Amino acid sequence: MENLKVGIIGLDTSHTIEFTKRFQAPDCPAEERVEGVQVITCMRFPTPFQSEEGQDARQKTMESWGVKVTTSFEEAISGCDAVMIEINDPSLHLEYFKKCAGLGIPVYLDKPLADSIETGREIYRIAKEKNIRVFSSSSLRFAAELLQASNKIPKPESAHMYGPVGKAPAGSSIVWYGVHAFEMLVRTMGSGAKSLHAVTKDNIITVNVKYPEGRMGRVDLNPDDWTYKGTLYGHGNEASFTIDFGPVYSAELREIAAFFKGATAPVSLKDTLEVMALLDAADKSAASGNPVEIDLS
Repeated sequence: MENLKVGIIGLDTSHTIEFTKRFQAPDCPAEERVEGVQVITCMRFPTPFQSEEGQDARQKTMESWGVKVTTSFEEAISGCDAVMIEINDPSLHLEYFKKCAGLGIPVYLDKPLADSIETGREIYRIAKEKNIRVFSSSSLRFAAELLQASNKIPKPESAHMYGPVGKAPAGSSIVWYGVHAFEMLVRTMGSGAKSLHAVTKDNIITVNVKYPEGRMGRVDLNPDDWTYKGTLYGHGNEASFTIDFGPVYSAELREIAAFFKGATAPVSLKDTLEVMALLDAADKSAASGNPVEIDLS
């Protein structure tokens, strides 16, 4: 069966390299390889998230794997069966999603959905209005350890997630990097969060999230610890996990490949919008010190 041809938008993220490697690099380990997809094009442009020298180095790597790198959007999407928006700068996601909205092909939009809940809502509106096949998520949602814990406690009374927060070159660090831990929270607790309160102490941002029926979530974002882990609590039981990051990209890419070939999106855009709403609210709460209501309207 012929490989599905994909164009990538963006070269300012390591995901462009890591994902393409798993699709087609000759030296990719067999256990990481994802079959059935070939990246044929990649569009590059300046952003604050990667230097031009860094993008030059990535371009050489992409070209060595048979990818045409261009500065033209039209060239980047020509002949493609699907598109991956891999832009590290979330403030550009809406602009390029609009460009892809009329192509009539599936879209994967890498995390976070957008730079704010307002632009996230606009992406959601366009996707629904134009009936676009799209999904957006963090790869952490597909981690085996997280899924095992969630299967053990499918509806936890509370959950505590722990992850890093990098310093964003532009925009909100919570929105840019907190997405991983919040994605894990929404994956395990489900949707419907009502409000949250973020407090910073000893450089750690702690976000307490209130759900209906007295359920609670907590997210700790630590700039000095790059571990992803968590604990679910429910009905006298608990399930703790620490994520082995090694297999996570391949797990997500298998979902993306299946989606591009016609499978149902593994994440609803409504769930992704809730992640965006939590990130936006956490950023505002951390800045003000006050609780913030979650508004998905």
